[in-house]
Amino acid sequence: MQDQLSHTFAALADPTRRAILARLALGEASVTELARPFEMSMPAVSKHLKVLERAGLIVRGREAQWRPCRLEARPLKDAAGWIEDYRRFWSAHLDALARYLDRMDRHQYGSSTPTKTKTSRRRRGPNRARDKGERK
Repeated sequence: MQDQLSHTFAALADPTRRAILARLALGEASVTELARPFEMSMPAVSKHLKVLERAGLIVRGREAQWRPCRLEARPLKDAAGWIEDYRRFWSAHLDALARYLDRMDRHQYGSSTPTKTKTSRRRRGPNRARDKGERK
């Protein structure tokens, strides 16, 4: 049995389902409205909606003949929180790498602040031969 986070990420793995969620972020919509932008059958759209519903990302209501779908944001918030933990992890590690590289620059250049050196770029395109001192 998969945990809720796994269901959320599995549902988000498909671009069609992400597009459906983006539409539902604007407000409730019927299955027909959600299917309109896609070149697929109604049963195929219904399968996508079932995956989203099982993941807890949408809720389908019933109002007479209309079955509106609406976004359920809680699983997205949980996924964002999980990702945020790793963003903080990588941010801290990248900050440590930047400090290390600054120390290496100061050591190499003997300065308290790193100096930037201008690097020359070779041109690309029609004038490249001329830049090398060659004639066309």
